Amino acid sequence: MASSYATAAHRRRATGPAPSPTGPANDVHPVLRRASAPPAALDLLAQARTGLDEAATLETPNERYATAHLAALRTAAAVLAARGRPETGERRRQRIRSAWEVLPETAPELSEWSALFASGARRRARAEAGIQGAASSRDADDLLRDAAMFLRLVERMLVLQPVLPQPRTEPRTEPSAEPRAEQPADLQSDPRKERRAGLGGTGDAAG
Repeated sequence: MASSYATAAHRRRATGPAPSPTGPANDVHPVLRRASAPPAALDLLAQARTGLDEAATLETPNERYATAHLAALRTAAAVLAARGRPETGERRRQRIRSAWEVLPETAPELSEWSALFASGARRRARAEAGIQGAASSRDADDLLRDAAMFLRLVERMLVLQPVLPQPRTEPRTEPSAEPRAEQPADLQSDPRKERRAGLGGTGDAAG
């Protein structure tokens, strides 16, 4: 019996814990795996990161705002470089659309981010033109924080993709293949010896 328990425990260690009969566990965390983003997208992400680092060191609100907004624009361009398709036909001939207009079509999950940065495009133009008070210190700080969060989100989308581990399945075993419990040598009995012992006992009783 003890040997049977040991055999079963060894089999569980070899195959891992058995899956839940009610389905996969709810506490399984996704594993981050590097994705194959094109080099152009990775280069734009690196430029956006450098731009944010530079914006954090600028003292003038106009410069800080314009630099942070440019970093966000490069982040959006990285998404378009990885997922976008060149426009053809009548739409392309009509007019050139900005990245903030194309981004929601390419990545609908970033629509709110696109609207946020599109609303600041005019302020960025005034800040780049050097118009006094185009962006306040709070405007610049808020945009810098939003651009940094946007970059981290896109990096996880393009560079690191969550992958859920596949549920483990225990191989099926036929009932006949179940290993039999072995008895220790001193507990094993030989039928022939038992018969001889029984005959010997009979003879002694008869004598």
